[in-house]
Amino acid sequence: MPSRSSTRLAALTVAAVCSAASAVALTSPAHADSVRVHDIQGTTRISPFAGQKVTDVPGIVTATRTYGSSRGFWLQDPTPDDDPATSEGVFVFTSSTPKVAVGDSVTVTGTVSEYVPGGASTGNQSLTEITKPVITTVSTGNPVPAPVVIDENAVPDAYTPQGDTAAGGSINTLPLDPSKYALDYYESLEGMNVQVADTRVVTATDPYSELWVTVKPQEHAGSRGGTVYGSYDSQNTGRLQIQSLGSTADFPKANVGDTLEGATTGPLDFNQYGGYTLVASKLGTLKSAGLERETTRKQSGRELAVATYNVENLDPSDSTFAQHASAIVNNLQSPDIVSLEEIQDDNGATDDGTVDASVTVNKLIDAIVAAGGPTYDWRSIDPVNDQDGGEPGGNIRQVFLFNPERVSFVDRAGGGSTTAVGVTKENGKAGLTASPGRIDPTNAAWKDSRKPLVGQFLFRGKTVFVIANHLISKGGDQGLTSQYQPPTRSSEIQRHAQATEVNAFVDDILKVQKNANVIALGDMNDFEFSETAQLLEGDGELWSAIKSLPKSERYTYDYQGNEQVLDQILISPAIRRGCDFEYDSVHINSEFNDQISDHDPQVLRLRP
Repeated sequence: MPSRSSTRLAALTVAAVCSAASAVALTSPAHADSVRVHDIQGTTRISPFAGQKVTDVPGIVTATRTYGSSRGFWLQDPTPDDDPATSEGVFVFTSSTPKVAVGDSVTVTGTVSEYVPGGASTGNQSLTEITKPVITTVSTGNPVPAPVVIDENAVPDAYTPQGDTAAGGSINTLPLDPSKYALDYYESLEGMNVQVADTRVVTATDPYSELWVTVKPQEHAGSRGGTVYGSYDSQNTGRLQIQSLGSTADFPKANVGDTLEGATTGPLDFNQYGGYTLVASKLGTLKSAGLERETTRKQSGRELAVATYNVENLDPSDSTFAQHASAIVNNLQSPDIVSLEEIQDDNGATDDGTVDASVTVNKLIDAIVAAGGPTYDWRSIDPVNDQDGGEPGGNIRQVFLFNPERVSFVDRAGGGSTTAVGVTKENGKAGLTASPGRIDPTNAAWKDSRKPLVGQFLFRGKTVFVIANHLISKGGDQGLTSQYQPPTRSSEIQRHAQATEVNAFVDDILKVQKNANVIALGDMNDFEFSETAQLLEGDGELWSAIKSLPKSERYTYDYQGNEQVLDQILISPAIRRGCDFEYDSVHINSEFNDQISDHDPQVLRLRP
């Protein structure tokens, strides 16, 4: 998924700033009189008054935003029309701290604008605003219009209409049908005072003081309190982002499964990072569900335990080494082989040509020993500087940790950052031409992305091939609340090419030895039901072992209210059919507000 960065907090504060670069340009008359809020909002996503000046629009101030660059207030008409498609609320962008107060009755003269958070290139829907306002206060101390209650009975099960093919797949100009589609329902409440009550948290509080709840507690419920994302065609319509108009210091530190008890009330906004958002002027009271981090069982002496763990841009300056080590030793029970993703070079994001990561890796190994774990050995191949994507200068790569008391690594010279590993026959069985090696690293499929790392291991006399992957991220894909439906997932083009490459390499191994034990694992950056996974699996060369779990347990990552699979361990037919394997997604990060990585590690136990 899109990586979190320091720019995100700044972007959140400017989500309502109008600019020529991100406003919807429409040709319309220059002036409109006697207009009310529901006239401005209209019955589609685009205001019929966009680009026009409106005069003396009446309403009650329901909330103010006095921080950041998106300062302004929400105006709601206390006298609604009888059309459920037209919202009675609108955001008034003042740019400076608004001088109105909640409960003021005001009239507003200004220009109607359709602002696209993040810019038109994101594909986001637009937010209807009144800009350059002249505000007249009529009276003060008025009651705020009662909030519209959003609950499981109100939100439709269908997510969105199909986009208009004549408009490039956009839903912007389609008439809203709030009784049929969830996105239409939320749009019909844009800018209005709304309320949710006794809602379960489905994405933990993040560093930007946001969390996600569901108003549909039974919708694709996960085993530990979340909402599982299991299909493009069955969206979770009850998800809703919660922010606060109050101090970030007072925002609840929630984990998945916790409850916001009582009412959470405020205007319904739309922003770049999640779409429709309840910006709370009143937050419910947090009730903890007591969620605890999971611990997998220890492998037996005859079982090989193989894990994948994305440690999120780990470099020597980080303070999380002891925590990662404890997770590997205690929660993962010291797997025999660990594929690490996002190991950075020895000076992290400093972009000075450094590519070696031995300081980073050895610091983690030392921390594992200090936590009571084994003294792991390791193998990796340094990338070419600034060629593998990720944080600039960080040179992230995959690394194999292995316990030499339990497994042996078959070292074979010849592997390098730009050298393709191949498959050879050794005494009638498959072997690697180089170990460790990289799969076809100069192929265009791997441009600005991590190249797969391949290693040959021995466990109890049996050869096991392990392919460590970190496929290209979903960055650049249109969001689920995009104006384009279905959204375009542009990142899939390269990821599909990468998946095809990995499958082809596995097929090369199986052509030499059809009963070879092959494991392809890592951060695949795609779902177990996706075409990426289908291409990895091919014609049965591999199978995603997370599918052995009940659907309610299939998740490794939690994003915008959806618990989903990004990290996978795929296995060859010999393992699937004959190795008595067991899979565990060990939930230690994704559900928690104090996570040390945004990914949950995965463990496979097998008997080769």
